[in-house]
Amino acid sequence: MVQQQHPNSHKESGTADEAWVSVIRKMDEAYADLVRYQVQVEEQNEALEEAHNFVDSVQSAMSDVLIACDHEGRIQQVNRAFEELTGRTMESLLDQPMESLCSGESRDKLVQCLQRVRKEAVRDQEISIDGVNGPEPLALNCSPRFNQRGRLAGIVVAGRPLGELQCAFNELHQAHAELKLAQERLIQAEKMASLGRLVAGVAHELNNPISFVYGNMHALRRYTGRLVEYFDLVQSGASRDELRELRQKLRLDRAIADLDSLVEGTMEGADRVREIVNDLRQFSSTQSSEKAPFDLIHVVRSALHWITKESKVAIHVDLELPDKLEVVGHSGQIHQVVVNLIQNAADAVADQPKPALKIEAGSDQGLAWLSVADNGQGIAPENLPRLFDPFFTTKPTGQGTGLGLSISYGIVNEHGGTLKIINGAEGGAVAQLTLPASQPAPGLDESADG
Repeated sequence: MVQQQHPNSHKESGTADEAWVSVIRKMDEAYADLVRYQVQVEEQNEALEEAHNFVDSVQSAMSDVLIACDHEGRIQQVNRAFEELTGRTMESLLDQPMESLCSGESRDKLVQCLQRVRKEAVRDQEISIDGVNGPEPLALNCSPRFNQRGRLAGIVVAGRPLGELQCAFNELHQAHAELKLAQERLIQAEKMASLGRLVAGVAHELNNPISFVYGNMHALRRYTGRLVEYFDLVQSGASRDELRELRQKLRLDRAIADLDSLVEGTMEGADRVREIVNDLRQFSSTQSSEKAPFDLIHVVRSALHWITKESKVAIHVDLELPDKLEVVGHSGQIHQVVVNLIQNAADAVADQPKPALKIEAGSDQGLAWLSVADNGQGIAPENLPRLFDPFFTTKPTGQGTGLGLSISYGIVNEHGGTLKIINGAEGGAVAQLTLPASQPAPGLDESADG
């Protein structure tokens, strides 16, 4: 007697194969995205290095004095011409007040120039600086230097014989423009650096469902071998007693009972892998797509999941989130912002005896808001105004680029929202994010507007 195989077995096998092919294809696409962005990072680093070298070569070639100082007048950098003129190295001048370069009446003039430059540029102010061979008269031009937020970041002082600086200054301005362009591209590539910090968590998260699926497939392979052996005996015309004996020996009843749970578990593991890959692709997406409504709560939970999986310490997280909170924008970009805020909070509590975060969200007057609070040491008052400055970081060397908050601030501003970081009333820091909430579907109030 020949027993026919159930046609659903082929359908279930085909569905599982299709699911695996879909998962593998999505993983390949995500890996290709990572490789492409890594290449972009390397290209931008090379461009930035070339721009730095160009600026250094321009400064070295200048025969006129060039001094850069901070907003308080402390020297940050000088060119080779200044070193040769004064006989002092840049290392010995670093963080020295500008007025220490002069004496007597020239010292008072220079102090006045540094005060005036905060309001207006100073042109062709004649003073004398202490040089190798005595006082060296120079015509100084002082210009303020502002950061991206329009705040005074420092002062640039150029000393020259009349008529000779203009050409060199134009070359320096062009070099600065090229350097700025390279820096902007590097800032865009910081997104992938943030993604790199999550690779360990992603690998761990993928390993669990893949291991589960792998184990189920091994069990299915064993069961398949038993079924093949049994059906071969059926086709050979064995007696009912022989079939019953082999069925008991191979424990086919138990194997058949396990088939549904094995297939269901395998599909569940494959679906989990697909969800992980989809979240990873969402995080690595760019702003090329149009803005669209998305659920901010899903973004927050996804970001929190990655961060806690990667964290080396157990962090207690108190969540007060609505079921859903829709905003309009680029979900991948906002995901990057939220990851950065939660990551910073997690880093701030890493050394606390009882690390804890509190994450809240809601909406008010057309705005969606998100708050991420930690129980860390808080932020020094003098650092609060500088948190969003590019390359500023309070983390140890090698643990932060100083670009995360600056990029996040730009993303939120481009979305028409706000981003603030303050010290909490009970200690720690609080990051406060607001975004325009998604407009409700056209209703009674909007019908008149068409």
